[in-house]
Amino acid sequence: MKNSLRFKFTLILLVFVLIILIANILISNLFLKDYYLHQKQSSLIATYEEIKTLYSEQGYSWKEASESVGMSLSYSLNNIGENKNISIQMYRPKGYIDSGTGTSTLVYETLFSTQSGRSEPETTDDSSENGAFGNTTGLGNKLTNGLFGNLDLVGDFLNSHRLAETLRETDTYVIQKNYIERLDGYYIYLSASLNTSSSNSNDYILLRTSVNSIEESVNISNRFFMYVSLAIMLLGVIVLYIITRQFTHPILRLADISRKMAELNFDTRYDGQTNDEIGILGNSINYLSETLESTLGELKTANNELQRDLEKKIQIDELRREFLSNVSHELKTPIALIQGYAEGLIENIEDNDEDRDFYCEVIMDEANKMNTLVKKLLNLNQLEFGNNQVVMEHFDIVDVVKNLLFNSNILFKQKEVDLKFNSENEIYVWADVYMVEEIFSNYLSNALNHVSGENIIEVNIESDGEHARISVFNTGELIPEEEIDKLWVKFYKVDKARTREYGGSGVGLSIVKASLDLLGRAYGVSNKENGVEFWFELDCKSIG
Repeated sequence: MKNSLRFKFTLILLVFVLIILIANILISNLFLKDYYLHQKQSSLIATYEEIKTLYSEQGYSWKEASESVGMSLSYSLNNIGENKNISIQMYRPKGYIDSGTGTSTLVYETLFSTQSGRSEPETTDDSSENGAFGNTTGLGNKLTNGLFGNLDLVGDFLNSHRLAETLRETDTYVIQKNYIERLDGYYIYLSASLNTSSSNSNDYILLRTSVNSIEESVNISNRFFMYVSLAIMLLGVIVLYIITRQFTHPILRLADISRKMAELNFDTRYDGQTNDEIGILGNSINYLSETLESTLGELKTANNELQRDLEKKIQIDELRREFLSNVSHELKTPIALIQGYAEGLIENIEDNDEDRDFYCEVIMDEANKMNTLVKKLLNLNQLEFGNNQVVMEHFDIVDVVKNLLFNSNILFKQKEVDLKFNSENEIYVWADVYMVEEIFSNYLSNALNHVSGENIIEVNIESDGEHARISVFNTGELIPEEEIDKLWVKFYKVDKARTREYGGSGVGLSIVKASLDLLGRAYGVSNKENGVEFWFELDCKSIG
């Protein structure tokens, strides 16, 4: 498992993803807080600009403005504070008074105040300095008594100046990071004047947002990102393992094809349609398989020719003597008949036309038999003397047999034969197609000539993976056991009278024997319960 390409590929991608996730977590922990602070500063500046615009449009004239204008500004500021989580306080300094301790205290009027983005009601003074809007919540609702209240943004801001850190300063505003002892935390303040070109007022605004909330948000974000990263990494492992199958499956397929090629089985082809490197490799293997199959066929042909040449010298003398003896014997009878009937015609032994026609038919019939015999003998001679060129091919034997049976269909009908054919769908063999057709035709012709009884001819083709066995069975008389071995001898006839009746020469089975010996394949005949079965075998594997 650990050595598989799929495992290594998944592991590499997983490590790569893990490095990216760890880098993201480190960057987040190191820089996210600063990024948040920068964004908060930008948010405070944008809020200040927005409030300044609202103030210039609605709120610069406190004494003359109607209550509806004041409430509209108060409502707008409340929305801004709530939406952006920013505390807002607008105030107007009144000057300094002696606090009785030798120091001066700022006196100011709070025009508007929220805490943590919410408007907070404040203690109301009934003094005449309550502002234009009297005791209303929000805008102009309080005039301080010269001291800072405990919940006052301005008071917190001023009291924390000794612990302040200026983050940004311009001509219009100052942004500071302050530690508020009362709240035990750091806050970011933006302080600025609200004076505009169209206003003669001396109003100020103070915006505050919590740094602690930023740190909490950063911690929550980091934890969430870590959990999400772990979940993504786990899901990524599963997805990567599934996706890598698309790469490893074709490779395993190519390995299986290569293994079959090593076993000299070239029937399997890579059927991938991709144009990537794996597709190119698959096409190369297909080309290699075709080339090897063609070359192997040529080698088998050359091997058979070599075996034939080795046996040729030994057999040639014996075959020549045997051939002359048998031909003389087979030709003696038809030649004698032809000679006798021809002499009868010359001497006008029969003077009527019907008898003369009979004489002529006998002469023609015997001449045809002699012609057929001579052709078979020439074919057999070529097989036995090795003059036939054996061409080894890879073909479907089932298809060849089907065609031969189809071509002989008229003969089956004439003899009222019940044909039975049993085979698999496809069985590929290595052999010479022409020789196999000749072998099967001789078996089929022999079965047609000897079928009787139930008039059944049964053809079977079966394979065990290494060899294909083709058999032809016919119902009829059995062959005497002592005669079986002699059937393959040239010119041998078990029943000479019946053989003479259908014109048999005793050469057909000799051609079968010579062909199968040349191919180096097994063959035979055996008696069954109600008939005789002839069979032969062909090689399904690439090497015989």
